[in-house]
Amino acid sequence: MHYLLFYDVVENYLEKRGPFRTEHIELARKALARGELILAGDLVDPVDGAILVFSGSHPGAAEEFAKNDNYVKNGLIKSWRVRRWSTVVGEGSSPP
Repeated sequence: MHYLLFYDVVENYLEKRGPFRTEHIELARKALARGELILAGDLVDPVDGAILVFSGSHPGAAEEFAKNDNYVKNGLIKSWRVRRWSTVVGEGSSPP
């Protein structure tokens, strides 16, 4: 099962994230090493959000990531939400 973590970012996010980026990337690498995080990145043209793809039996890993992310804690993320993603094709998909 997959979950998408959507981030809505503040204006000038790219310029503001510098002091927080190392810690944010480290949090992501740890989630990747645990097998929770699959992919992550910014939306572009415009840069107005980011999406992180998580794998697991429940949304807890994605929710905990957001709650512990220094981007969220330092106001770079205006809002976030987790949605279950019904995957049907591809490695790791869970077709009905």
